[in-house]
Amino acid sequence: MIILGTNSIKDTGYNVDNSCRFNRPSDDSLTRTFGSSGNRKTWSFSTWIKRCNLINANMNILGTAYTVSSGEAYLLFRSGEQLHYGQYTAGGAAENYSFQTNQAFRDQAAWYNILFVWDTTQSTSSDRMKLYVNGTQVTSFASSTYPSLNLDGVMNSNKGHYIGDAQYGTNLDGYLSETIFVDGTALSPTDVGEFDEDSPTIWKPIDVSGLTFGTNGYYLDYKDSSALGNDVSGNNNDWTVNNLAATDQATDTPTNNFCTLNPLNGFYTAVTFSEGNLDVECTSGSAHGGIGNIGVNTGKWYYEAKLISQSGSASSNSKFGQVGFYNIEATTDDSTNQGLTILADGRVRGQGSTTGSAGSSIWGVGDILMFALDLDNGNMYIGKNGNWRASDGDFDVTFDNASALYSSIATTNSWTFFLRKNVTADNTIKWSLNSGSPSFAISSGNTDANGYGNFEYAVPSGYYSLCTKNLAEFGG
Repeated sequence: MIILGTNSIKDTGYNVDNSCRFNRPSDDSLTRTFGSSGNRKTWSFSTWIKRCNLINANMNILGTAYTVSSGEAYLLFRSGEQLHYGQYTAGGAAENYSFQTNQAFRDQAAWYNILFVWDTTQSTSSDRMKLYVNGTQVTSFASSTYPSLNLDGVMNSNKGHYIGDAQYGTNLDGYLSETIFVDGTALSPTDVGEFDEDSPTIWKPIDVSGLTFGTNGYYLDYKDSSALGNDVSGNNNDWTVNNLAATDQATDTPTNNFCTLNPLNGFYTAVTFSEGNLDVECTSGSAHGGIGNIGVNTGKWYYEAKLISQSGSASSNSKFGQVGFYNIEATTDDSTNQGLTILADGRVRGQGSTTGSAGSSIWGVGDILMFALDLDNGNMYIGKNGNWRASDGDFDVTFDNASALYSSIATTNSWTFFLRKNVTADNTIKWSLNSGSPSFAISSGNTDANGYGNFEYAVPSGYYSLCTKNLAEFGG
């Protein structure tokens, strides 16, 4: 999915401040063992989720530990990206109760709300497991085996529970927000979200703090970066953090969706995306990198990019790498009119030409680059570590005195962020995107004028982070 201005809403009523970023390669998860079993006949689980890498493996959202004597249960995305709930009872050699959607969930730019309800007190078997996505009940299943009447399930027992992992399958790769579990009540979609008159086709979060959560219930809002497993339901059913850090608290939420890199873009290969599709590592070959999943053709936009690492034996090792903006609808590379970029050796490449000559590297590992794109006046600016680029190519002026790297930019194109390597060699390079919800630590904490984003350096006056709230206001 590519997000454009018309796909956004500005006002959401209830606003969600934070999410938690789960990075599968780091084995990120939350765990908790309850002191006693809750209501194993009736419970509900709801979370908002933004998927990242699709790895052709079973990827967990919620699960339990497994033992032969007590079985296990899990809610996950199957390798084909279908949602699946499965349960093994004690001693089971196969799933006793499960269902799996026909629908696949592959969108890595959107937030989904998932509500799963287990209620074996229902007289109709198909009412004993219910799944809702974005407020609508899912009724089309590739397979389904429903539990018997008044069965005590495995979930909500006094055993180990996981968020973002389970005994079966692999860790989640993506963001979770507004994660709740209600012990003893079968929730309806309107308990966790709404369609309102302003956006009758867009499912939005509502305030869930007033729900009755029950003994083992919890509400994780991820607002405490030092305790991302903090339960704010009033029950203090806190979760243990595994491999998550304060930097995994994100401002990318279902009420304000920030631009990330797009793994589904088919133009670039030999890349690895991680940390919520904010980091991209480019390996062998040339022209590899990542582009954003939100495009704009009007307004003024700001982002930062940090060079995390680079290595290799090619002679250009100290000066390879390329960053800037890219035409999101392009099918060719930036040597034509599709890119607005600068190379690490100081050359400016885009709008059909390359200007300047190769020199020493103008940035290095640890540097943070700043980019300002003015589509109202057709200009693009670049800065480094708090200073902006002057007409002589040095980074030593304020933004007001900066020289435009590009002018007369075509606003018929939709532009997005662009980070890549630029040489054919055995070099590797790793970039990290900060569109306002960074994966790396920020020491200063600057926002744009609307109060959105988390940046290392001051956002120039009149420029904004690329997120759906700003997109609805300024993105056309």
